[in-house]
Amino acid sequence: MKKLYIETVGCQMNLLDSELVVAALRKEGYELTGSTDEADTVLFNTCSVRQHAEDKIYSALGRLKDAKRAMPDKVIGVMGCMAQKDQRLIFRRAPYVDIVVGPGQLHQVPQLVREARSKPGGQRLEVSLGRTDGKADAIKRSHESFDPLRDPTMRPTPFQAYVRIQIGCDKFCTYCIVPSVRGPEQSRPPSQVLAEARQLAGEGCKEVVLLGQTVNSWRHTEDGRAWRFSDLLYALHEVDGIERIKFVTSYPKDMTDDVLRAVRDLPKACKYLHVPAQHGSDEQLRRMKRGYTIADYREMHDRAKRWMPDVAITSDFIVGFSGETEGDFQQTMDLVRECRFKNSFIFKYSERPGTKAADRLPDDVPDEVKRRRNNELLALQNQISEEDNQRFLGARVGVLVEGPSKAAVKAGRVGGEGPLQLTGRTMCDRIVVFEGNPRQIGQTLPVAVYDANAHTLFGEVVTEHAGPELFQLAGSA
Repeated sequence: MKKLYIETVGCQMNLLDSELVVAALRKEGYELTGSTDEADTVLFNTCSVRQHAEDKIYSALGRLKDAKRAMPDKVIGVMGCMAQKDQRLIFRRAPYVDIVVGPGQLHQVPQLVREARSKPGGQRLEVSLGRTDGKADAIKRSHESFDPLRDPTMRPTPFQAYVRIQIGCDKFCTYCIVPSVRGPEQSRPPSQVLAEARQLAGEGCKEVVLLGQTVNSWRHTEDGRAWRFSDLLYALHEVDGIERIKFVTSYPKDMTDDVLRAVRDLPKACKYLHVPAQHGSDEQLRRMKRGYTIADYREMHDRAKRWMPDVAITSDFIVGFSGETEGDFQQTMDLVRECRFKNSFIFKYSERPGTKAADRLPDDVPDEVKRRRNNELLALQNQISEEDNQRFLGARVGVLVEGPSKAAVKAGRVGGEGPLQLTGRTMCDRIVVFEGNPRQIGQTLPVAVYDANAHTLFGEVVTEHAGPELFQLAGSA
């Protein structure tokens, strides 16, 4: 049995890409191992959004130099966004790497691994065309990678799965490398998305998470019918076996009323929207080339709250972008105070070579200022999250049980039939931890909440018969 080690950094899209690669290599006779020493093939699926993610991969590659010397037929590969961005630079920094594969060529990984093992010593590069390296259709085709193979063991849980409905991005935010490494925006045909959802339901999956760089920008015309994103949500709602539908990441200007209506009216649609604002200052949004103003974002946010008062909205923010003043930063703090996001993902600006910001805008905010602003915004968001979670005390929520909690796994308390600390999520993506047993994993259970902090609700399973009234709050919680 051949052994495969795969390490994934970055977003949900990368997690899905790794699942597809593992599924393809299992057909070649591979099994997974958690040790690079045991592995015949070592793959890194990479991210280029921040420098830290790239540094982590280059450091991991450096640790494999001696292992490759001792075991020359060990195949080492770098996949994903960093592979597309750096290309032959990876070979120069780590000459013992055998294959470099962009995100649009992942279906070629099994063949490339076979070739590297049968003819060692060569360096194999397979990447997509650059945004200006050919005709538009050829560039799109070179980035297209919708592999139908799935591997349930690689999913967050057996009952949840990512479904890619879109690749690429045409927004060209000045700080972002994604349009270069993921290529032009392309929407996947609805027939393929629905077929994959039915396949996943047949495998026991209960929740699908639709993925796209700007997922609510999805549009497609198939067999003469023009589909909107909301139409896709309605169609997925009819798939038997699927109980929950989520989607990330949304673009503010494309959060149209028909999308909000679908999320509100469809019982399977999670009442959860991830809509990055990125900043609270119009000047910073202009420099970022985000394509909207703070007034636009506020209107979208307020409209979503009018349609669904209990909807959970989360956001992304960048601190320390080029030219950010203290006044700019305070506008971001004001926006977070006003919108009271369920949570926010907060990042210090990391200049990415190849972006317009790197070419045209100075990275002029000192790192200590970035760190301070990051910590201040994070503290504010945590305070808001904890305050808002208090309203769930005494409430009953419906929880899709995902598996043992992180604490239970860390403590090694995952075997046997006795009590087990479990974790799951509500319909608005709040994490709930409670005592249960392994047989409950994969079920949707009523849980009474008795405690809460900024990130987690704590509860206990309600054992009496649960009528429809029990889930009145769960639909929005």
